[in-house]
Amino acid sequence: MKYSKFNFYTIFYRFKNTVLFSLLLTLGCQAQDQSQNTSKLLTGADQTEQYINELKESKIAVVANQTSVIRSSHQTYTHLVDSLLALNIEVKKVFAPEHGFRGKADAGEKVDDDVDTKTGLPIISLYGQHKKPTDKDLNGIDKVVFDIQDVGVRFYTYISTLHYVMEACAEQNIPLIVLDRPNPNRHYIDGPVLEKQHSSFVGIHPVPIVYGLTIGEYAQMINGEQWLKNNIKCELKIVTLKHYNTQKNYKLLIKPSPNLPNALAVNLYPSLCFFEGTNVNAGRGTSTPFQVFGSPFLDQKKYSFQYVPESNLGSKYPKYQGKVCYGMDLTKHQFLSEIHLGWLIKAYQNTSNQDQFFNSFFTKLAGTTRLQNQIEKGLNNSEIKATWQNELNDFKKLKKQYHLY
Repeated sequence: MKYSKFNFYTIFYRFKNTVLFSLLLTLGCQAQDQSQNTSKLLTGADQTEQYINELKESKIAVVANQTSVIRSSHQTYTHLVDSLLALNIEVKKVFAPEHGFRGKADAGEKVDDDVDTKTGLPIISLYGQHKKPTDKDLNGIDKVVFDIQDVGVRFYTYISTLHYVMEACAEQNIPLIVLDRPNPNRHYIDGPVLEKQHSSFVGIHPVPIVYGLTIGEYAQMINGEQWLKNNIKCELKIVTLKHYNTQKNYKLLIKPSPNLPNALAVNLYPSLCFFEGTNVNAGRGTSTPFQVFGSPFLDQKKYSFQYVPESNLGSKYPKYQGKVCYGMDLTKHQFLSEIHLGWLIKAYQNTSNQDQFFNSFFTKLAGTTRLQNQIEKGLNNSEIKATWQNELNDFKKLKKQYHLY
């Protein structure tokens, strides 16, 4: 697309201070980028033309957080909510997942309803006791847009939020538009499949810990497998990714939550999050969460690395705050293509209070009682993983019917 010099400068000086201009500039940069590099990945949100017409003359609710952005070629962003408002879409409210709309709350921290200071929109928290939008929340809403960056791990709670949003929309006959985003852990599938009796907000569906689907594909699986209450189905539209190479790792441009600050943390998270269900600190309260781990109870002779967790923006009250923890520094570790159980097994074998190593949260994370029992019996990494293979093979066959890429 070409513009005359007159038209460009007329547009620039007339609209340079408006939100709309910022959006137009962002979209213009994207168009230029596509013509120069057709391999550039575009998220669902980036492709405004694929969903904007469906939102016109409708009252909209948006499920979003800090990752819900439209990207320009210069690594600048327009938040989805801001862009919709600039395009005169009638956004009525925002639903926020764990960590809140701006992504600053600690894991597990209660997030209250609020008002967004920038837009004046009401923000309704979908975390804590209020995990599912109520009939009142959706009263007067014509369509819901879901745009949150997931990391492809069962105990990462955004897919549970997706489940409850789909269920609420299905009950109210409200269409849901999911703006798809890439899965940074799509390159492998691993972990025990969750057993129904251990279902919780950190594991709501019978899938492995690492399941290899984008959040759009996952939404299709929720519908297809009839996992919503009473086997109801949600009316879904998935705005798919463009130029998505599933064979390449995708580095997230915005951290999806306070304690996943970089690509390595996202990659190690499926392996190190098990420590959240033990007496070991998984790096919360440090500058390298989910890249180090340690505990005052680990054998100092076996673990030379040490650190002291302190309160910070990502963790106000970290486990063992102010105490020396002995463990491992994994900040230089190579990227994984499997769940690494060795760190968990070795920690259990070298703790001074083995009887108190596991807590009740561990079974929720694992989705089964088997894993704790296997570690306590002394099984090694290979022996444990061998017991997962049949269910993993079944899941791999199941998931193929929901692939979009």
